[in-house]
Amino acid sequence: MPILENKTTELKGGRKDISSSLQIGTTSYKVLRQEYKIDIFSNIPFVLIHIGGLLIFWAGFSRVTLITCFILWFVRMFGITAGYHRYFSHRTYKTSRWFQFILAVLGNSSAQLDPLWWAAHHRHHHLHTDTQEDIHSPTVSGFWWSHMGWIVCPKYSQTNEQNIRDFARYPELRYLNRFPLIVPTLLAIALTATGLLLQYYLPQIKTNGLQMLAWGFFASTVLLYHSVFTINSLAHVFGTRRFDTVDSSRNNLLLAIITLGEGWHNNHHYYPASERQGFYWWEIDITHYILQLLAWLGIVWDLRTPPQKVYDESDCLSTKSSV
Repeated sequence: MPILENKTTELKGGRKDISSSLQIGTTSYKVLRQEYKIDIFSNIPFVLIHIGGLLIFWAGFSRVTLITCFILWFVRMFGITAGYHRYFSHRTYKTSRWFQFILAVLGNSSAQLDPLWWAAHHRHHHLHTDTQEDIHSPTVSGFWWSHMGWIVCPKYSQTNEQNIRDFARYPELRYLNRFPLIVPTLLAIALTATGLLLQYYLPQIKTNGLQMLAWGFFASTVLLYHSVFTINSLAHVFGTRRFDTVDSSRNNLLLAIITLGEGWHNNHHYYPASERQGFYWWEIDITHYILQLLAWLGIVWDLRTPPQKVYDESDCLSTKSSV
């Protein structure tokens, strides 16, 4: 599938911006009860990870476990933003097959299923943003549905390979699609084993296996979940609009900070073919900074940037708004 180019120019004015129709917390329960039925039992791993997060109140913590929690949140967030989103969903840069697989494994370790499933659904979202066909629009289905309700809906449990044919040809990615729980399970086991070894060989740091499991895996995964989910539920609600897109996307500094740059969502929806989502130097985009470093090292290349016409359009809109 080709890179999803911006459709604002063609559709501008052809569809009403429906952001004003948002009703936070008033999800259409009629919709949820019918076609978009929630099935918790078919999403037991997702539920168990949230329950597992409660272990932090029983296991206690140490400096090592808190540092581990942050590092794994950060690294796996990069796997989602640079891998699942900017690479697999939008192909905004190029890389080798081995690093492509590393990005896939990093994203998969976040327990957000595999890159084929994730990118296929995201491409569908861009084709139907904030319409009845959008899988997680807060303006159509409400806050809770867009935040996490759609994830536990059987309707979206499968991968539409027609949306991701370009990457579905790789056997290693198809393997992750078939067995999406292997990598996160191995991570949880490795963290527990590391904690047990630390408890045995370095008892002075007061870290054990249960703490490493609770903080390193469960807590960091839950934090990662809801950091990423805010882009679906809040980045179409709160923030500023630099571009007059046909959806309700917003730019939000706070969301950009907690998602390594994904919060510049209005920028992204205006020109999704860009690797950088912070279009200006003052728009913090940590994922972009890391990808620039990787490009300097020769690990990734051909990072796509917004063309000058995008900046000209931004300047034009800024001038109009100041008049």
